[in-house]
Amino acid sequence: MNRVDRVDYGPLMIDVAGTALSAEERERLRHPLVGGVILFTRNYADPAQLAALCGEIKALRAPPLLIAIDHEGGRVQRCREGFTRLPPMRRLGEWWDRDPAAATAAARAIGFTLAAELRACGVDLSFTPVLDLDYGASGIIGDRAFHREPRAVVALAGALIDGLHAAGMACCGKHFPGHGYIRADSHLALPVDERGPEEMAEDQLPYRSLRLDAVMAAHVLFPRVDERPAGFSPVWLGKLRREFGFDGAIFSDDLSMEGAAIAGDMVGRVQAAWQAGCDMMPVCNVPDAVGQVLDQWRPTSDPLRGERSSERIARLLPSGALGDIDSLPLCLAGRAACRALA
Repeated sequence: MNRVDRVDYGPLMIDVAGTALSAEERERLRHPLVGGVILFTRNYADPAQLAALCGEIKALRAPPLLIAIDHEGGRVQRCREGFTRLPPMRRLGEWWDRDPAAATAAARAIGFTLAAELRACGVDLSFTPVLDLDYGASGIIGDRAFHREPRAVVALAGALIDGLHAAGMACCGKHFPGHGYIRADSHLALPVDERGPEEMAEDQLPYRSLRLDAVMAAHVLFPRVDERPAGFSPVWLGKLRREFGFDGAIFSDDLSMEGAAIAGDMVGRVQAAWQAGCDMMPVCNVPDAVGQVLDQWRPTSDPLRGERSSERIARLLPSGALGDIDSLPLCLAGRAACRALA
């Protein structure tokens, strides 16, 4: 594999094994197909270590790779010791039922705290908020969802996004067009949602209403709309672009999940997601498959497509120096809200 420094963002997001980079990982992260890194719990020991790892990653390329993480709150929080413990978003939904104004203010403060703490360690983007409606059916979504009612999801997710933006961090709404209705876990199987477009209108309302910087597509099959799961579907992603007017970055969900197996081996999955319209494809926890993709896959599309995707990814880099946006009262309010909802 050749060591290549790039001035733009490739369409692959890959992971690393531990709390520091190996020589092989440094080489892979310089590959022109790679544009980002996703971190997991195994990559975190404490804030100082995380800052050192992010600094090591950013030093490899110019401009630096996008560093992302799943850091939503509740059971999906990769960094715990040394970070504010974030509540599951359902707690904000329950508060909203009692006092919408207070819950909305808390969501904004929590969003700021979430983003400011990650940015202080060099993490650029958290894949949040979850916009799935809480139908009470999906165990994998469960209390990660804010609420069953789309107006509550729009209000609370919108406030959380405002908090992220106040701390200079972009947002990523997930899992388009909706993962909350069905029971199956796309990590383990391909969920099939038999509803038609009219029945799914509520699920899509947050994507129509919110100011999103990025969207993550679900590994869910909606056979009344397309024979391909949403993350591999030019029908669904075309709807997002044309009907919803979305011009931000589209991520596939992790292509190593079982819900993505319908598209074949990892090279086939990456190609299917790229052809459908994804700008960046995470490939996680399968280092051998990452090597296969880097060796064998080359994007087949209009050259301008790669430039557009790279530009969309570049927009996700944080805005403003962290010292310029620090707000002690808002951060303290976020931590207080987290304690109240613990």
